[in-house]
Amino acid sequence: MPSAHIPRRTLLAAAGATGVVALAGVPEAAASPRRSAALVVHNARVFSGTRGHAPARAVAVGRDGKILAVGRDAALKRFIGRDTEVVDGRGGTLMSGIHDGHAHPMGAADRSLKPSLAGAEQTVEELRKTLTEFLKDSNDQEPDGWLVVEDWNPVGLLPHGTAPHHSMLDALPTRRPVALIGGDGHNLWVNRRGLDIAGITASTPEPAGGKIVKGPDGKPSGVLKDDAQPLVTRHIPAPDREQLVAAAARIFAEAAASGITTFMEAVVGKGELSVYQALSERGALPQRVVPALRIDSDLAKDPAAAVEFARKLRGDFGGVRGLRFGTVKVFLDGVIEYPAQTAALLKPYLDKDGRPTDHRGDLYVSAADYGRLTAAFNEDGWQMHAHAIGDRAVRTSLDGYAYALRATGARGLRNTTAHLQLVDPADLPRFARLGVIPCMQLQWATRNTWTMDALLPYIGAGRHRWQYPARSLERHGARLAGGSDWPVDPLQVWNQVRTAVDRFGDEGEGDLYREQEGLSRSSALLMHTLGTARQLRMDHLTGSVETGKSADLVLLDRDVTRCPVADISSSEVRLTLTGGTVVHDADSSAGRAAAARVTRAAAGPRLTAQAAVHGGRHGSCGCG
Repeated sequence: MPSAHIPRRTLLAAAGATGVVALAGVPEAAASPRRSAALVVHNARVFSGTRGHAPARAVAVGRDGKILAVGRDAALKRFIGRDTEVVDGRGGTLMSGIHDGHAHPMGAADRSLKPSLAGAEQTVEELRKTLTEFLKDSNDQEPDGWLVVEDWNPVGLLPHGTAPHHSMLDALPTRRPVALIGGDGHNLWVNRRGLDIAGITASTPEPAGGKIVKGPDGKPSGVLKDDAQPLVTRHIPAPDREQLVAAAARIFAEAAASGITTFMEAVVGKGELSVYQALSERGALPQRVVPALRIDSDLAKDPAAAVEFARKLRGDFGGVRGLRFGTVKVFLDGVIEYPAQTAALLKPYLDKDGRPTDHRGDLYVSAADYGRLTAAFNEDGWQMHAHAIGDRAVRTSLDGYAYALRATGARGLRNTTAHLQLVDPADLPRFARLGVIPCMQLQWATRNTWTMDALLPYIGAGRHRWQYPARSLERHGARLAGGSDWPVDPLQVWNQVRTAVDRFGDEGEGDLYREQEGLSRSSALLMHTLGTARQLRMDHLTGSVETGKSADLVLLDRDVTRCPVADISSSEVRLTLTGGTVVHDADSSAGRAAAARVTRAAAGPRLTAQAAVHGGRHGSCGCG
């Protein structure tokens, strides 16, 4: 089969600086009026995501944006017409685009506009030097402009175990309020000026689902957890809207360059939806997006009001092209690592010497309330998405789903539990039994500071073994889905797939129970494609390479089904299509720019000063 240059330069140029082409409502089931294909990729290794099909080397994409045919090179020659674009796959994998079942691309856009600590591990003195450089970079903001710094590592103060306190930030040479945003999305650290602006004192009541950390003297330490963070963040000016929309356009172009064709945006409110509306209107939304509307802890206690809240947002933004409503999000707990320890556990945390404490973490919504909430939403056709890190939170989600199933009899909504850092073995079979989807972020399943130093001493070896039990869930019949939780980590899609297999990853210090919990290569690819499409109730449309499905495809520079597992991490995307539309072409100038941004991000978040004193990685969960 001859190879031809793909004449899509004008297509990408017309999309503007981001190199993005709008989906314009990804085509559904219209039949092609012509027999010839719009595009044929040949000489590839097709990972179809299906069973019982003969090995395929080529895919033809119809003019309606659907897959026209899948098969061998010779068999697909008949679909090449005079104006068919032909791509030589050069032996690389051609597969479904990546469906990210839990991410925060809007959060990534916002973070990209601020200085970053890159998850660094630093002494207090080193941290002050870094922050002083940030202050110098924005000296015109004295004395009242906020210094907001992203990607602070909540377990990264050296020596390990050092607890953050506002006095450490008060020593900076500034009168400005200073806020360090935890890379995990669950911790915020401010100086005394920030506490004063927020009016936080020893007598300030803690909000539902949040914690104001206090010192031995009973006064606020400057650290706020989970839903206590808005006590401060509501006083921080929002970014310029035009800058945010432009940043979001770049972010989605980077995601397309990583091979992502669908996102579930895991925490969404009116503000995020308005930015999506602007992106869609400008033709800068290259992925399908499922917005998960956040239901906070207080609203979760009033199911009727919660459903009405979600309906109102869907009514206001349901016409935005590219958005697919139908999911709501609830935080059941926080994070498990020391010193936060806000994840809800069945048995208490241990102290640093291995002795039991009386602390079992924080459960933000009870099983009874979650069950009633789930029943109300399921009855209205919505699916639930629960943040659950600790084993008690995981069980709470399952108990809630079981109640809703009994109350409504509604099956097939694919309620989801996300993260699952710790799962009690007794709960493993319940996922399949209840039809619940476990959405896992397996790039975290590696030995590092987060999974070892900040965790093992505090939960003990017996529980530690059940971190991210992917293969155990699979063995018990669960249908796995995958997500990145970006920007908690840099977006490294293919390292994510690789770590699901070897539990080591590109930056690990050892494998984390690979023998017990490592997935097969096929399972790892499936959970990030068809598995997540199933989670998002889109598997009838996309997620596998089958005739008649939407041409959501990614072509890689290597065969990830056969290369050494460690080499999967460095895979590069040559071509990404969503609904048959090219949204990333590595050979275009825009595609090269987007790919370069992906590479830089994979090396670590943006720094505007010398922050990377020690390399750091973000930990579990993150934004949610």
